[in-house]
Amino acid sequence: MHAASRPNFNGPPIAGLRGSAFLIPTASPESDGTFAWEATTLVLVEARAAGKTGIGFSYADTSTAKLINDTLAGRVVGCDALAVEYCRNAMTAAIRNLGRPGICAMAIAAR
Repeated sequence: MHAASRPNFNGPPIAGLRGSAFLIPTASPESDGTFAWEATTLVLVEARAAGKTGIGFSYADTSTAKLINDTLAGRVVGCDALAVEYCRNAMTAAIRNLGRPGICAMAIAAR
């Protein structure tokens, strides 16, 4: 959404949103019966507003962090940090042509 179409809220504006990916080794090999792994990727989202940093996370591919940084951050920076539904709707609109399930859904859920 463009700044002109954003409603005027009373909460602090989101100053920044950043996604990072971390490969975390497991203590021993893990399996769910269909696949085995020795590490998992954690995608961390840091949202800054009013001098505070909030976090969210998801277990997803590293491309999820890139999607957050390249596509979603620009949609919510400047928005009211307390307008969660508005921010979610803005991010959902941003992924319209990318496909809603998969990494897009994981990226939005991590916020």
